Amino acid sequence: MKGAPVESGTAGTSTEVNGAAGAAGASVEEPIEVLNPATGEPIATVAVDSPQAVAETVARVRANQADWEAMGIEGRYHWLGKLRDWLLDNQDRVLDTMQLETGKVRADASNEPAYLADLINFYGTRASKFIGEESVRPHSALLASKKLRIQYRPHPVVGIISPWNFPLILALGDAIPAMQAGAAVVIKPSEFTPLGLAEVVNAWKREIGGPDVLDCVQGLSETGGALVDAVDFIQFTGSDRTGRKVMARAAETLTPVSLELGGKDPMIVLSDADLDRAANAAAWGGMMNSGQICMSVERIYVEEPAYDDFVAKLTAEVGRLRQGADDAANPKDVGAMTSPRQTAIVADHVDDALASGARALIGGKRVEGPGDYFEPTVLVDVDHSMKVMREETFGPVVGVMKVNDSEEALRLANDSRYGLSGSVFGERERAERVARRVECGAINVNDVLVNYFASDVPMGGWKQSGIGCRHGEPGIKKYCRSESLVITRFAGKREPTWYPYTRGRRGLVGRLVQLLNARDLKRRLGIRGS
Repeated sequence: MKGAPVESGTAGTSTEVNGAAGAAGASVEEPIEVLNPATGEPIATVAVDSPQAVAETVARVRANQADWEAMGIEGRYHWLGKLRDWLLDNQDRVLDTMQLETGKVRADASNEPAYLADLINFYGTRASKFIGEESVRPHSALLASKKLRIQYRPHPVVGIISPWNFPLILALGDAIPAMQAGAAVVIKPSEFTPLGLAEVVNAWKREIGGPDVLDCVQGLSETGGALVDAVDFIQFTGSDRTGRKVMARAAETLTPVSLELGGKDPMIVLSDADLDRAANAAAWGGMMNSGQICMSVERIYVEEPAYDDFVAKLTAEVGRLRQGADDAANPKDVGAMTSPRQTAIVADHVDDALASGARALIGGKRVEGPGDYFEPTVLVDVDHSMKVMREETFGPVVGVMKVNDSEEALRLANDSRYGLSGSVFGERERAERVARRVECGAINVNDVLVNYFASDVPMGGWKQSGIGCRHGEPGIKKYCRSESLVITRFAGKREPTWYPYTRGRRGLVGRLVQLLNARDLKRRLGIRGS
């Protein structure tokens, strides 16, 4: 193995789950114990795939990739459509597994299969437009005898390192456009949430009977590093700290990367906003999935005339949220934290803010008892000296600041090393003017989080929030290499620029260049100035 190890993405009865590479290579680490975050109980052990097993898995799907590509866009959509139907037909099974390994409430978990089914249809019906062969008109009469075409060929094997917060959306959501483009895909899920993805991959192989171009490998940093070494393109979602390691590792083999990294998403509330909608949006945008979303509302800037009313409404809305283990008879709004390490970061950010003069109007601490929970928290009297307003908290916590006007709100919103997404609430035209000045890759006006489900437009980060994007035409083209074809339709035995070089030919070519490129009559006719 080359380079330093690459860490994982960000961020009952025991069952053993083997990595999809199976017995291709021996495990080099102790099996991973998977816990249920809602109860703290172990639910499974997962065998770790060795670097050799990873390389063999990539080699196996690589051998099948050419046939997959040769199926064409419609042929690949046929098989991905079978995956879509399986996800829809087996939603309860998928959601049960996801809740066990993530601690999500059912409503949050249900977003994942629904999103994936929609994404399969989106790219399946638009891939011909996005990556179909293009005809280009020659710009010069010198190329009149040439037919110009651009075709898009996939990177043969795409590797995906996915995080624990959305174990299917952020794994299969990247695999779908890559496969629709014609690539084979190998995914390494987070060690905290390896079960749901393995279940879907096994269904692709055994229940759907799909071509052998999709697999997953299980493990920690060594497994991730081996995947980066073996593939032709790497998609990573996680922290900016780990993203740098992935990029450095990929640089050793000149492997292209796409990175979706951290976020510290701002929400601006203007004085003319509908404060009920803004407060309800802030509560959902900040607490959904226990705040474990790269695009979560984490910091809120409110114009002074609206501040008191907004804070009161937000605090009341957050106070009504029901937190705990979720079941059909007793639904909850906010579930557990998935990663104990992330809970410790959340607690550190809140404690730092409180020690520096912030106040928790509600929440502010971990929940005692079984499972790993942090109270939904609203902080006020915060400022940009505090971690909770500077670093990615990634938990059910929002900080609210009072600002004099929209200019101050913009200055603070843009005062961040992150630039993933954000939102602005206010009278529509004014809010849109403000939104166009927020420094991020995607912005919502009078809404939150919905930009991720708008697959028609790109979703990517500015600044240290990443490189590349998901969705839209760029979201599938990034998995392709463009190949230009210049086809001579009719010609003689020689071109004027070929050997032998003669004075006559040079003169002819020179006169043609002058005629076709000069922008005034004298130069076109070769008349020299006095």
